[in-house]
Amino acid sequence: MWCGIDIGASTAKVVLIDDEIVSKIVVPSGFDTVKTAEEVFEKGVQKAGIARDDVEYTVATGYGRAVVPMASKSITEITCHAKGAFYLDDTVRTVIDIGGQDSKGISLDDTGRVQDFVMNDKCAAGTGRFLEVMAKALEVELEELGGLSLKSEEKVSISSTCTVFAESEVISYKNQGKKKEDIIAGVHEAIASRIYAMVNQIPVQEKIMVTGGVALNQGVVKALETKMQKETIVAEDPQIVGALGAALLARESI
Repeated sequence: MWCGIDIGASTAKVVLIDDEIVSKIVVPSGFDTVKTAEEVFEKGVQKAGIARDDVEYTVATGYGRAVVPMASKSITEITCHAKGAFYLDDTVRTVIDIGGQDSKGISLDDTGRVQDFVMNDKCAAGTGRFLEVMAKALEVELEELGGLSLKSEEKVSISSTCTVFAESEVISYKNQGKKKEDIIAGVHEAIASRIYAMVNQIPVQEKIMVTGGVALNQGVVKALETKMQKETIVAEDPQIVGALGAALLARESI
């Protein structure tokens, strides 16, 4: 059995594989990274119905990869997301990962290797954190944003690329009596515009796969596909793609 652990800013993920995926778990990332890694690993092992010693090799990735105690090796999330995405669909040539605190664009060659990549890790705009701030300002549950935005008939324009100033715009629209769904659609458009500008710094080829927790937001994905004007799909269980890639690399390491 081989294991991949992805310790992200918002969630920690584990995937255990044999000939196929045997176990996958997602938990919130706590303050104590080591404790979080232990928790997600133990839950993954229990779900697989195996002992800890049955795991032959573990690869860690994500923000907290350097301190995962059971890891045999750590590998960057760029490599792991590319590996996981290509395993799920070998026709994918561009990966857009939108996580809690950063977003990434990854260009793949015909064998799934990373050709080029770009990251937004200096600003919350274009990340899950941006959505969290806006959801709180609008008094809407984070999980409701995607569905609400699809009901929009006249989306507003969010001009600022800064999270703080964009929040002020959202509050201003709310005070003007604008509909929540129209404001949310504007928020999704702003995220899509930010990611579009970032990803276009690398070769963008069809097909595009969106990974990460924000990929669960259908409003963001729709806005992004409109901007990219290329076939855009969402990974099955998009949060675990990095951990899956790490598990596949663990298997190759033996």
